[in-house]
Amino acid sequence: MELTVLGSGSAMPVPERVQAGYLLEDHGDDTDRSLLVDCGSGVLHRLADTDTGYEGVSTVLLTHHHLDHVAALLPLVKARWLAGEEHLEVVGPTGTKALVDGLFDVHDYLDGRIDVAIREVPAGRAFTAGGFDVVGRDTRHSMPGLAYRFSPPSREGEPAEGPLTLSGDSEAFAGLARFADGSDVLVHDCSFPDGTDVSNHPTPTSLGESLSDVDVGTLLLSHLYPHTGGREAEMAASVREAGFDGDVRVAADGLRVRIP
Repeated sequence: MELTVLGSGSAMPVPERVQAGYLLEDHGDDTDRSLLVDCGSGVLHRLADTDTGYEGVSTVLLTHHHLDHVAALLPLVKARWLAGEEHLEVVGPTGTKALVDGLFDVHDYLDGRIDVAIREVPAGRAFTAGGFDVVGRDTRHSMPGLAYRFSPPSREGEPAEGPLTLSGDSEAFAGLARFADGSDVLVHDCSFPDGTDVSNHPTPTSLGESLSDVDVGTLLLSHLYPHTGGREAEMAASVREAGFDGDVRVAADGLRVRIP
């Protein structure tokens, strides 16, 4: 599996960081799999710069419905229509159908241009999306959402403990840390540096403390607000000092991570 960070930014994008989006791919076993996780503003441009492109992404998985995670969803529909593609599946937590229906109410000329299938998934139940096995877990944020754990399809037919976990937007807390335990890569919201008065998102110290008793190979800090600019190394150090003993990296748009 390979993860490409399309957007490592937040609701306040900066030139080098667009809003949230991640491309998960698996090229092997005679099957090419691709999945877009979140689709914030700017993600469509980043996706167009990949070999997969928006033509190659037929499934989008949403962590939640805040604007910086869904703003390019309807532009993706239009781009796929104009490119001659005929289908898009949108998967997400409860309320995803209402979200997509509302977008088409505003831009009704796009309704019916391609076949858009919508699927809502509950926490705690395994499902498939874009050819990957996935399980979700409730997050702690200002609106309901899901963190996800991913793995390639299991040859035995039973979901495996996936090597990749993506938090979506969430405070750091023990339940989410346990959900990610054993992951090779954890992409976690780390929106602000220490010393920022914030709720619904973690700071580096709170994130490091929450992960002090779990086994995660690489922690990738993402969903970074402009407040983090120039303080990335300091933030990574704070995570380690708070108790996390794995590798800590800071996400950047275009970063590719191979996942064992």
